[in-house]
Amino acid sequence: MTDMRQATLIYNPHAGFDDWQQNVNATANYWHAHGWEVALRQTEYPAHATILATAAARAGHQLVLAAGGDGTLHEVANGLLGSPTALVPLPAGTTNCLTRDLSLPTPNRNNPNWLLDASERLLAGKIQQMDVGECSNGRSFLLWAAAGIDSRIVESVEPRSRLLKRFGVAGYVAKATVPFLLYRGASMRVSVDNETISGNFLNVTICNTRLYAGGLFNLSPYSVLDDGKLEVWILPGRYAPRMMLHSAQIVAGRHSNHGDILCLVGRHVIIESDPPQPYHLDGELNRSTPITCTLQERFLRILAPQGAPQDLFVWPGTPLHSASPEVATRPLT
Repeated sequence: MTDMRQATLIYNPHAGFDDWQQNVNATANYWHAHGWEVALRQTEYPAHATILATAAARAGHQLVLAAGGDGTLHEVANGLLGSPTALVPLPAGTTNCLTRDLSLPTPNRNNPNWLLDASERLLAGKIQQMDVGECSNGRSFLLWAAAGIDSRIVESVEPRSRLLKRFGVAGYVAKATVPFLLYRGASMRVSVDNETISGNFLNVTICNTRLYAGGLFNLSPYSVLDDGKLEVWILPGRYAPRMMLHSAQIVAGRHSNHGDILCLVGRHVIIESDPPQPYHLDGELNRSTPITCTLQERFLRILAPQGAPQDLFVWPGTPLHSASPEVATRPLT
């Protein structure tokens, strides 16, 4: 059909648990029935999703559907930055922080049609433009960049087996317990725009969205995806008991007003440490500090589903059914 619009569906067969990949064809057919010609592409190695997404954008596809976890979305987004092609997030990982922020359904063994349910809401959604953090290692993050205990846990936990993934966040927490208890905070220097803070820190997280740590923490509850700001959360301390106290404050939602936990807001962030620390971008491990991250305002198009929180974006979007690659969203007036 010559009047059908073009899309690519990139899926990571190693994401999530069980054999959800059997629903990929049904998902592609669902989009086809709603006017989209969908090319299926399976990832085969690390960073392959970035290559596939770049190819789709160069081919003029209006959408790239990404089925996987936050790491898969990270890779796909890095192939779409600055292009008119929009990222369509399909939840298929074990944590799915971004899709949960967007209020999309989470993978559910009791509901094999969750990808179709998500697709229905996405087809009724709007194309938005979101901020990203561009880092000095040549990659950009959608959700967070972090150095400290969180990165040590990622280093120890990943990659997880399919068996462990079946337990979801609980399985992640179980495997993270030992590195959590053994971690020792590092001497760090954090600069946010013109403000600098130094000290012994357990973790420094640059947030571009709300949920964190597999969705256990609503770390940055007021983050907005297109407001031109990054929130930098600094957790002081050296040992696990202090981190447990921080964690309890965050789970209780009291950390925003807790003087022991620091939050700086800006557009340009530098994290230095002694000794150097690994850091991660959207859960993808990198080596090592120092790291510099700069906000790139509204640099990625993303399809936000019907029912997404109204305060997650400040700029209005364009309904998918009327959007074209050349249509840009406009600021509120």
